[in-house]
This record gives sequence, structure tokens and C-alpha cells, in this order.
Amino acid sequence: MAQLSADNLRSPSVGTVRRQVQLSHSNLTGFGDRLNATYYNTDGSNTLDDFSYTIPINSKNGTISLRHRRTSSEILEEFFDVDEDADEIDIETNSRTYEISFRQPIYQTLSKEIALGFTGSVDESKTTLNGEPFPDISDGEVSISSVRFFQEYTSRSTNDVFVARSEFSLGINDFDVSDINANNLDSFNEEIPDERYFSWRGQAQYLRLFAPDTVFLIRSDIQLTPSSLFAQEQFSLGGGLSVRGYRQDALIGDNGLFISSEFRFPILRVREWDAVLQVTPFVDFGTVWNSNDVELVEETLSSVGVGLRIQVGTRFSAQLDWGIPFVDIETNGDSLQEDGIYFYLRYRAF
Repeated sequence: MAQLSADNLRSPSVGTVRRQVQLSHSNLTGFGDRLNATYYNTDGSNTLDDFSYTIPINSKNGTISLRHRRTSSEILEEFFDVDEDADEIDIETNSRTYEISFRQPIYQTLSKEIALGFTGSVDESKTTLNGEPFPDISDGEVSISSVRFFQEYTSRSTNDVFVARSEFSLGINDFDVSDINANNLDSFNEEIPDERYFSWRGQAQYLRLFAPDTVFLIRSDIQLTPSSLFAQEQFSLGGGLSVRGYRQDALIGDNGLFISSEFRFPILRVREWDAVLQVTPFVDFGTVWNSNDVELVEETLSSVGVGLRIQVGTRFSAQLDWGIPFVDIETNGDSLQEDGIYFYLRYRAF
């Protein structure tokens, strides 16, 4: 399978417009194994998003997956007032992720599945400010080693689908990659996130088909933790896949809740092209909060909006959403996201 896509779902700090290509093979060696490679870039980033290999290991559909991800990014937005005569602020980040997962269905029928699994992961990143490690206290390096236990439930019928996922994550620092610079311990913030953390995340989605191409969809996402988390593990709100009407990652916190509902109904069909155009009114809501004493300027976002979706056969699809925010927040960007507009184009070559 080869797929090309473009959207504006990335953070304005690295450029919102994303160009993406995905290549995958679902039976690489004839044993049901799958190889996938996804690459995308923006004006300020290059990402090998999902280089993964999955292979079945038993007759009960158990699988083992290996996954790697790496990103090189440069901050494009100006977050600080800089004197015209001063040098430009150059912030760059390089990150890498390594994962191994085991997934085993423990109950399977034609309409239902329950699966359990474990994931071990290492996330490493290094940030520089004008070529120097940033923050200096950790030499600009952060490493998060995690063990995750997940549970998945899927139920299908001719008219609806319900999917739920629960995941417990435990941070460990056995690799001890990001040692703190001892010379700077006096300035060390006691609220700095810890590599040893615990969190739970739950996600659910329900889809109901009322008539051909007439669909009701509700999504929810929640994260709870007693720990102060690094940004990689925090819960974010805002953007085309979260609370629409706001820029990507408008709010970030240790804990969070998100819920969205939308109704899709057809307004035009062109049978010669196997094409359908849908209108999609939606309502989004989300809130975040921290586990420490750090208060957020805003904690809650909500919006309503409407979108258009077009599907042409199985190869081409496009989506345009416009979200109207109920809560005003300050932003310093001028992208389409700040106006609550998001687009997505996808073409499947084969």
C-alpha cells in the first residue's frame, strides 16, 4: 500500500502544513507479517513517524511489534520579544523513540475481541538553544523509559462499532540517560518532571450507522496521573484531532479529559464516480490540569463547528472543518488553525 496525504494538523511552532507519505506491506514474507514506513515533513520538521514491523507468533493472533520514530525540528515561531539588533533565537530538538510490543487476544468471536498487551519504550530527546544545550541543568537531554500494560475491547455489529482502550504506564530510569548536571542542582526546580511516573489513559469511540453514509460518532479520551510529567507524556488539547477551533496543543497538562460528538450525513452523491459528500456538525469539549501546584492560565476549551467530507471510491478522500471556539485564548500565530480551519487530503495510490 502506498498513500500520500497533506493536512494542517501540526503545531504552528514547527509549521502547521504536513506533507506525508506512507508505504506498507501486509504480508511481507508470506507469514502474515507487516512492514510500515511513514515519513512527513513541515517547514520546520522532518519525521520518520512510524517505521515498524509486526509479526504473528501464535495461532491465536498474538503479535510482536518493533517500532522506531525519530524527529528533527526547529522552532519557527517567535515566543519572545527580541531586539532588532540581537541575534535570532535558534531552538532545535532531535528526538528518538524505540518500542517493542506484545499483543495477545484472549477472547475472539466474529463480533467481539478482548486483547491484552505490554509495551516497553525509550524516548530520548536533546534540545539546543543557539547551539548550546537547553536547559543547561540536564545538558538539554531527556530520556524517558516506560513500561505499559494495555487492554483493548472491540465490539462490532451491522450497524455500530464500539472500541475502548485502557493503558497503564510506569516510568523507570534504569537506563539513567539524562543525568542532572550536578553543578546546577541549586537552581533545580523541585517541580521538574520525574522519569519515574505512573499514569492511566482511557480512550473510547462509538460509531452508529443509521443509513448509508449517515453516521453518528462520539469519541472520548482521559488521562489521570499523580505525577508531574514530561511534555512527551502530557495530555494536550486543541487542533484538528482534538478540540477544534483552537491551534494544535493550545493547552497541555498532566491530566486531561476530551469528548467529541459529530453527525455525518450525505448531501450529494455522484454514482458515476462512486463519490459522496457529507456535512458534519460537531461539538468538542476538553479540560486539563496539572498534578503539581503549577496553575494554568486556561484549563478548559470548548467549541462547535461544521465540516465537509468527500470520499471518492477507496482511493481519495478530503475533509475540511471549521471550529468556533467558546473560550477565547491568546495566540501569537496567523495560521489557519488560529481561525479554527483544518483540512486533510488523502490519496491511496495502491
